[in-house]
Amino acid sequence: MIPPDKLVDVIIPVYNAPELTRRCVDSVVACFGRSIRRILIQDDASGAETREMLDSLPYQCVEVYHARKNQGFGISVNEAVNRSDASYVLILNSDTEANQDFLPLLCSALAADPQLAAIIPAGNSYASYDLNRYSQREGGYIRTYYLRGHAILIRRDAFQEVGGFDSAFGRGYYEDIDLGRRLDQRGWHFGVHPEAHIYHKMGGSFGHERIILARRNRAVYLSRYPKAGRNILLLSGSCSLMNFPLDLLDAIENVFHEGGYVHWFTPKLPVQLICLQMYSQPLRLSAVVSVMLRGWRRADRRVSEIWMMPGIPHLLSVLLVLWGRMRGLKVLSLEEAVEQSCATRFFPE
Repeated sequence: MIPPDKLVDVIIPVYNAPELTRRCVDSVVACFGRSIRRILIQDDASGAETREMLDSLPYQCVEVYHARKNQGFGISVNEAVNRSDASYVLILNSDTEANQDFLPLLCSALAADPQLAAIIPAGNSYASYDLNRYSQREGGYIRTYYLRGHAILIRRDAFQEVGGFDSAFGRGYYEDIDLGRRLDQRGWHFGVHPEAHIYHKMGGSFGHERIILARRNRAVYLSRYPKAGRNILLLSGSCSLMNFPLDLLDAIENVFHEGGYVHWFTPKLPVQLICLQMYSQPLRLSAVVSVMLRGWRRADRRVSEIWMMPGIPHLLSVLLVLWGRMRGLKVLSLEEAVEQSCATRFFPE
């Protein structure tokens, strides 16, 4: 149950796509009706069809505000949040659709972990993840360092503490990930709840324009957080996280705090992984090469460093050292990786 002193308002920024938006609003009312107080819809200067649809919504809990000019996703959400006095706000893209009331689950996670600023329901956006392989924190959530903005239940005071979404990201894309970096820098956590689900159509308001917007805002994001482009290849013999030295775990966590990723290659796939920015694959040359080539066209997906623990086949380690030298990559032993991390350790404010 949601505590009676923890009100929840739903924020839905809208830009056209009237059919998707109506489906979203209907699903929110049907699924969350008993768990929420209001639905605050921020219409970002949509066309006449969308405005008329919003004004004809039959629900008493819905409040619609029509902006005079298009301001973009981030500013629209900020303005709607400023009109709320609820403890928590559920920020939903208008191309999402709920089929269950997951708010009690998410609110329970926030209550269980006072450092948890925001929590996201799983769903089709996480279909490629085996969520059973990730460690769960108190409250049943899985830690992530990459805040996806299509459905976020967030503490309103934490959102406003960091200034909300940054207007520099314009109409949309990467403002959610940027918000996550700023929350992380303040010592807040955020996560994904594997038992809560929502459907996200993805790009419903922007259509083909999303490619241009994403490319532009990715460049803005990486200019602010250049270390978010770190992609570490971690190679080890057969072991689990329990076998990792504490200083190595600290070094790995430092990569996550910077917004980077760790690809762990080991002969036997581990039972548990730390967070959603950690992947594991079998220790085979073909698998390693596949990851190295995956980011060929995007700099932020390219392998940037190779960390090698004991127990790696000699031939593979020799080939990786040669490859690293050819590509200008750092190839570090366990001790060197830890030493490097100590010199650039992340400390939240």
